[in-house]
Amino acid sequence: MINTSEILETLQMIDHQKLDVRTITMGVSLFGCVSDDERTLAIRIYDMVTRRAENLVKVGRAIESELGIPIVNKRISVTPAALITGAVKDPLPVARALDRAAKQTGVDFIGGYSALVQKGMTQADRRLIESIPQALSETEYLCSSVNVGSTRSGIDMDAVELMGRVIRATAERTADRSGLGCAKLVVFCNAVEDNPFMAGAFHGPGEGDCAVSVGVSGPGVVKVALERVKGQPFDEVAETIKRTAFHITRVGQLVALEASRRLNVPFGIVDLSLAPTPAVGDSVAQILEEMGLEVCGTHGTTAALALLNDAVKKGGVMASSHVGGLSGAFIPLSEDIGMIHAAEKGVLTLDKLEAMTCVCSVGLDMIAIPGDTSAETIAAIIADEAAVGMVNNKTTAVRVIPAPGTKVGDSVEFGGLLGRAPVIPVHPESAAEFIHRRGRIPAPLHSLKN
Repeated sequence: MINTSEILETLQMIDHQKLDVRTITMGVSLFGCVSDDERTLAIRIYDMVTRRAENLVKVGRAIESELGIPIVNKRISVTPAALITGAVKDPLPVARALDRAAKQTGVDFIGGYSALVQKGMTQADRRLIESIPQALSETEYLCSSVNVGSTRSGIDMDAVELMGRVIRATAERTADRSGLGCAKLVVFCNAVEDNPFMAGAFHGPGEGDCAVSVGVSGPGVVKVALERVKGQPFDEVAETIKRTAFHITRVGQLVALEASRRLNVPFGIVDLSLAPTPAVGDSVAQILEEMGLEVCGTHGTTAALALLNDAVKKGGVMASSHVGGLSGAFIPLSEDIGMIHAAEKGVLTLDKLEAMTCVCSVGLDMIAIPGDTSAETIAAIIADEAAVGMVNNKTTAVRVIPAPGTKVGDSVEFGGLLGRAPVIPVHPESAAEFIHRRGRIPAPLHSLKN
């Protein structure tokens, strides 16, 4: 039972420590829309999404108003589009239909223009992936993702090589917006089917017809809690984070169950991910610095992040009947004011960020790199990150923006939750010969668990 002190503590978190529900995301299956006619497929998708999600924004706003809990985004995720476009020659009408449906329902983003190619690509997969640059340049709300590897399957290097070119092309097609299309495109290894966060959300083939999930965030709450245990041993630090994560997740559970009831849609999961924003006091980097690091990125950062990620998961899993998604600590460079400052000082580098992804929830996220970075270098960055995920049996991802016309030291402004990205260096030495080998990197030995 929730007592008065817990209620007051939660209100304090909301009013002064930037606790919020980052997103309510409705997952919608599109398998019932399949057709071999492009126009019919697009119409069916639009009708399905708008019918299922017609009340999503209204219900989210009502819950926000009645409970006093900020709900920052309302979003939709759908079945990976490549799975339903096999019978049509052009997947772009699907992209446009999804974008129109997002606009009609009033949501902030719609995810699922996606392909799962961890072991190989069908013709439908390749057509969809090759259409991503045009799709993201022509749409406003659409997000896209591609899964290129898994612990069970290894890494599809053909897909990795292709995604290097796709990211370059997407940046070029949205050059007038500093390569913004790349901020809506993520490349995964071990993608999960119930992630409510963009740009990587999709409604996996193992999900039901519809589900509603919630992503909760609260870096500021964790930082304030750690201020009370300054100088204490790490055991106390971990316990403090666990207790705080429990409170945060209970808020998400309450919102998720209420949204599920009002929408008459099954409850999916609560994703407890410390997702930062550019606002001061809402930073994962500042949590790590509160543990005793002078600047995020210095020696000790990976250990501090490992402690944080583990404690968040342990605290959250006790607070909800269904914790899922990615759940842990995100490190999106452009969206975290502390990480922006660390990168501008030269302390937080791409190599250090890669090391940190070994122990955090996702991967190299919202990182601006020079506009002349080659497709092969981008593909090599993806391959490195996919290897981290494959070997460690965890989800990793790459969302990089080769911002056209920029060089190291420049800054790219995206606005809103996407924030401001300092352009950081990549290694100048070529990996082209490595990438052009293509084929498949085999799965690790520990994948053989049957």
